[in-house]
Amino acid sequence: MLVLLCAIAGAACSTRTVIDSGAPAATTAFPKDRIAKGATLAAIGDCASCHTAKDGKPYAGGFPVSTPFGTVYGTNLTPDPATGLGRWSEAEFRRALREGIGDHGEHLYPAFPYDHFTLLHDDDIGALYAFLMTRDPVRNEVPANTVIVPRAFVAVWKKLYFHPGEFRADPSRDPRLVRGEYLAESLGHCGACHTPRNKLGAEKKDEAYAGGEVGGWHAPALNAGSTSPARWTADAMTAYLSTGIADDHAIAAGPMAGVTRNLGHVPKDDVEAIAAYAVSLNSGGSGARAAPARRAAAGDRADSDVNGARIYAGACGDCHDRGRAADGGALPLQLAIAPTLPVPSNLIHIVRDGIVPQAGERSRWMPSFAGTLTDAEMTDLVTFLRANSGYPPWTGVPAAVREAKQARE
Repeated sequence: MLVLLCAIAGAACSTRTVIDSGAPAATTAFPKDRIAKGATLAAIGDCASCHTAKDGKPYAGGFPVSTPFGTVYGTNLTPDPATGLGRWSEAEFRRALREGIGDHGEHLYPAFPYDHFTLLHDDDIGALYAFLMTRDPVRNEVPANTVIVPRAFVAVWKKLYFHPGEFRADPSRDPRLVRGEYLAESLGHCGACHTPRNKLGAEKKDEAYAGGEVGGWHAPALNAGSTSPARWTADAMTAYLSTGIADDHAIAAGPMAGVTRNLGHVPKDDVEAIAAYAVSLNSGGSGARAAPARRAAAGDRADSDVNGARIYAGACGDCHDRGRAADGGALPLQLAIAPTLPVPSNLIHIVRDGIVPQAGERSRWMPSFAGTLTDAEMTDLVTFLRANSGYPPWTGVPAAVREAKQARE
């Protein structure tokens, strides 16, 4: 088997070449409308999130992307000639997106989701290139990746899981759904988070949109396995994607907050198309669960359950029991998705860290309880909220609480 893998890797490596693609285009060669289109596409792709370090310059790279195989750092996408894209031609840029090959002919790690970007049309790739090449150049040498897998073996991964090719539309389908599928599956790379992965880090295509893990958060299932207590409609999904909040649904948090923040700058037609496609993924299921029955009286509960109810009443109930219609009210928790997910990570993150808008941003917020609740109290509260969701109890909640705490320290 090892000999076979080495042969595959060797064959794939032998095809790597440095392409003679000419000099980078002068920034004056890009029309304003093309740059503007590229800005919209970059927002749809949430490019800034993975290519901007904390407190760093936009698109200058350095953001750590954690994988089971080590950390990959987002590259510098500004046109700095020494550390960024300044010497890249459009042909090299296109090859990186379409084939996962760098400017020196090296295989790129698939943390860069070229398995989705390969679907992009040439004109959209050109617009993205125009946008990035007209950003302010920032000299920023990003940290070296710590991935334990040699790049040569990425060739093996590609042979097994990478299927390059431009998106082809089915002319018989609803044009809005076609547009939504193109944006979601290519630049939006929604499946990269919302689809589970196998042991080699490839998406399980036979479980598309069944839910995945990203950055310590669970990306909920979008298919018929969705546990959202309220049915998603195209209008609700459009509102959520463009503002981070929708009636009867939770506020965007974690990695999704950046996605919705960027989609807020995208034309409504494109957001509506993505929303329509996302909702269509759930066409085979109910899209919502009936509200669970209320729990037993306090006298019939375990001590931890009673303690969780007490903590909820003191820390959460004042806002969540009044609902959003009331001044200072919040989403009734029977409509929240975090307690219904297969793992407790999202709920723990939200309770610990709150939901805080960026500086200068007007949005709903939730306070952090990291300095208010002990680990034991956090565990009891999370366990209580899960019990009230009507789903089976989570296992390993105390360990998950400790893990979330360590991740913040």
